[in-house]
Amino acid sequence: MKEFTLEAPHDYIQLNQLLKLLNLVETGGEANQCITEGLVKVNGATELQKRKKLRPGDRIDFEEQTILIKAEAQL
Repeated sequence: MKEFTLEAPHDYIQLNQLLKLLNLVETGGEANQCITEGLVKVNGATELQKRKKLRPGDRIDFEEQTILIKAEAQL
């Protein structure tokens, strides 16, 4: 399982941005296509919203990989 940490001041990341940022897809267009084809699950449910806001605690499943969204540790 991979972990993605949201850095302050951000409290969310969009699903399509996450897939591209983690190099799970090559382009934003490919990310959008994978999402609209139902290949991505968020918290166990198929997600069709390309810009779904992912927040700490969310779990994403895509191509046999799992990503957990975490918040940056507060000091």
